[in-house]
Amino acid sequence: MPDFLCTTCGTQYPTSETPPPACAICQEERQYVNPLGQAWTTAPALMRTHRNSFGEHEPGLLGIGTVPAFAIGQRALLVSTQAGNVLWDCISLIDPATVRIVAALGGIAAIALSHPHYYSAMADWSHAFGNAPIYLHAADRQWVMRPDPAIRFWEGDTQALLPGVTLLRLGGHFAGGTVLHWAQGAGGAGALLSGDIVQVGPDKRVSFMRSYPDLIPLDAGTVRRIADRLDPWAFEPIYGAWWERVIPAGGKAAVAYSVRRYIAAVSGPPPD
Repeated sequence: MPDFLCTTCGTQYPTSETPPPACAICQEERQYVNPLGQAWTTAPALMRTHRNSFGEHEPGLLGIGTVPAFAIGQRALLVSTQAGNVLWDCISLIDPATVRIVAALGGIAAIALSHPHYYSAMADWSHAFGNAPIYLHAADRQWVMRPDPAIRFWEGDTQALLPGVTLLRLGGHFAGGTVLHWAQGAGGAGALLSGDIVQVGPDKRVSFMRSYPDLIPLDAGTVRRIADRLDPWAFEPIYGAWWERVIPAGGKAAVAYSVRRYIAAVSGPPPD
């Protein structure tokens, strides 16, 4: 029996003879149901029409994305450290070629996810690499559609994964919204892997939303708390959820500017 994948968000559901009646992730206001109706696929079917591509963002940071784009279209990031590799966020497709390539790079010691929209096929990725532990914030426990023994729910605002690799719970987009701080990134200046908890925009600044597709903003207080939780951490680049959504340098200053811009926009009348 297959494990069905929602074609709109890419979330994988437990093994069943028939697909679920609906995708709970897409029915919630932060996502959406395809206007043409709920549709499903499976991993074998996806492998027949799609493949994964790879690209290096900087030494020790490899992007992995599916082509043509599937579901939300995010790409995962593989962070390489002397203590092992961390897969940040996830994608729905994991095929034999991807397994061989990642295994040749040292495999995966841990998987960490920013929020439920990117849980996708996290269990399949874990199983392919020796049941690598999957770190999810406990505040988003209800959004796990395919439970698995590899999942480890963490609590609080920080979680160390490996030396120099730390998860930071910022909230916002989801209650457990998480980013990854990589201390060795950018030659030791630090890098922030933000998913879309801190969304990189085309202007190389950032923004914050409760729902991106449905354009539901966050309140000023929540954005201020996000900024306060990021403040102690040093970083230069910010790597968002898509290939082109990257701030190559000056990320810390970009966040500070963007927070002021956002709070001014939601707290007062628009400028002339």
